[in-house]
Amino acid sequence: MAKTKVKAKRSARKPNSKPGNPVVRLVRWVVRSTIYGIWWLGLRLTLLGTAGMAAWIGYYYVQLPPMEDLLDGRSGGSVILLDRNYQVFAWRGEQFDGSLRAGSVSPFLKDAVIATEDKRFYRHLGISPRGIASAIRINLSEGRGPFSGHGGSTITQQVAKLLCLGQDRLETQTQAEYEAECRRSSMARKIMEVPYSIAMELKYSKDDILSIYMNRAFLGAGAYGFEAASQRYFAKSAVELNLSEAAMLAGLLTAPSRFAPTGNLERAQERAATVIRLMLDQGYITAAQAADATANPAVLSTVANERVGEYFADWVMQDAPSFLTRDTTEDVEIRTTLDRDLQRAAEAALLWVFENRVKEGSEAEAAIIIMSPDGAVRAMVGGRNINGAGLFNRATQALRQPGSSFKPFVYAAALQAGMHPFDLVHDGPFCVEIPRQPDYCPENYTRQYYGDLRLVDAMANSLNTVALQLSEMVGREKVRAMAQDFGINTQLAEGPSIALGVSEVNLLELTGAYAGILNGGYRTTPYGWIDLRLRGDDDILMEYSQTDNYRVLSETADAYLIYMMSQVVANGSGQRAILPDGRPAAGKTGTTQEARDAWFVGFTADYVTGVWMGYDDNTPLTGVTGGGLPAEIWHETMVRVHEGLPIRPLPMIDPTSEPPRIQPGTTDPLVDDIERSLLESIISDIFGSGN
Repeated sequence: MAKTKVKAKRSARKPNSKPGNPVVRLVRWVVRSTIYGIWWLGLRLTLLGTAGMAAWIGYYYVQLPPMEDLLDGRSGGSVILLDRNYQVFAWRGEQFDGSLRAGSVSPFLKDAVIATEDKRFYRHLGISPRGIASAIRINLSEGRGPFSGHGGSTITQQVAKLLCLGQDRLETQTQAEYEAECRRSSMARKIMEVPYSIAMELKYSKDDILSIYMNRAFLGAGAYGFEAASQRYFAKSAVELNLSEAAMLAGLLTAPSRFAPTGNLERAQERAATVIRLMLDQGYITAAQAADATANPAVLSTVANERVGEYFADWVMQDAPSFLTRDTTEDVEIRTTLDRDLQRAAEAALLWVFENRVKEGSEAEAAIIIMSPDGAVRAMVGGRNINGAGLFNRATQALRQPGSSFKPFVYAAALQAGMHPFDLVHDGPFCVEIPRQPDYCPENYTRQYYGDLRLVDAMANSLNTVALQLSEMVGREKVRAMAQDFGINTQLAEGPSIALGVSEVNLLELTGAYAGILNGGYRTTPYGWIDLRLRGDDDILMEYSQTDNYRVLSETADAYLIYMMSQVVANGSGQRAILPDGRPAAGKTGTTQEARDAWFVGFTADYVTGVWMGYDDNTPLTGVTGGGLPAEIWHETMVRVHEGLPIRPLPMIDPTSEPPRIQPGTTDPLVDDIERSLLESIISDIFGSGN
């Protein structure tokens, strides 16, 4: 009965209930329909988006190659240059070593990279929404765009960017344009990184992704990857890095050029200290380890710190075959002729002279070349900025007038024609007629004339009129041929001024020509590389060979010429070049018109050294001649170069030890016949034969 009553009661209420407001009912229906529609659309869009993302991820997944194929991301190869003792002294190109793996690297380095770049690396699936949101907030608070500045990218996303999302460079793109496109930050680019990053997380292990990152990251000084950077900065493998070294390398990831220790070691150490604090905060190291590493910051290796031979390295890169240097896609190793001790000696000598002999603030420049008698260049300083790489090299690129340092080729031609160092010549006014031009009448530097004197004395005092007379007597063509045969390759003057060194040369070829004089009168071509091979390969790919080593000057004439040049140093214009302990030296000064260039080139039995001094803009030097500051630079260089070497005689003939010569005018018929024959030969060369 009770149940029946309840039903009746309920039934009785229904007819009396008031119908709802139709407007309210309509609103409720619209709201419910909208919510349902949004839910229905959202669900399907989510399903569609998920399917699309899955397909996108799948597309990238199947496109990804094996991890080993992604380690080397360079566009070109690299060159390592070794000195004559097989020690690395310079790097060129994009350095890389693909031997590094996350599982074998120094634990300090692995922890430093993760602490610095992505502390949740081992816990996320390639992207970090929290990191991206934090980066956007920071960028907006600092007045930048949401994706300008801090990126909030995970290591996986950074690898995606390094891989350029798998896109190859277009034929129409330069390498710079391609890299700029890969580094571009935008909303679209960030969205594209998501599926690519997730695909990598599915395809590779975490350590594989970290290995790709640690091999492709640019770390300054041309180094790609931590192994190359470790060798470049610390001369050791990344497997052997200690905490302070690992922190310094990890600190480069933020701004490799700014924090490179070769550019500013103190700044690199400060950045490393920040990395050490991050590692401490995240529990990777103890407080004691952090304190020790901070108190003992990393320093560059001796090789990296010296930066020795930069001008020399640039020259070798230009001189060696371009397909194995500038245009190489391989990793090449070049053994060179550089002697690091001699290079340091030349650099120290230049600095000493400019600090102690040149007025403060002078912008004058200088260059030095040291080579062995066979033409092997042992040291090269291309300017006062001795650590400059990629700078203008005044030893090889500057063409300047040699002045009187060209005169040895004039005297060589005279000696080759049969003259003797003790032959008498007359120093006085001398003019050469030039068609349709004023006569050429040069004066001596002192504006004085010295009458009759020996050939050797005329050279020792660098008399212009005598050099001009000799050139006209033996023939300008023979002087030109002598200089060219000795290795002067630049265009030489056609007129009589060739005798006084008005034709432009560079220091390298002039020093090489003097090496030929020391080398017994043989043409001697300067060279700087010995052999080339692919890195890691024991087989020599290419070897330098001296193919044009032929006699230019007779053995006797050459020995006489060396004696005459020794008198320039002993008694003439080059006396500031005299070496201590009686070490024999020979050379020649050179000063051009208005002192725009000053030279001293000379040699001992062991080395040939050339020095040039002047201004890049041809401003005249003040109070400087070849026998002044250049001779002093030469002297300071050679003193350092010969430290510890035994004293050896020059390969010359000293006429004072020969039997007395019978001078012209004697009654000796044999001598008269020889001199008459020589004179007739010279006249014939000048005016031609009568036949």
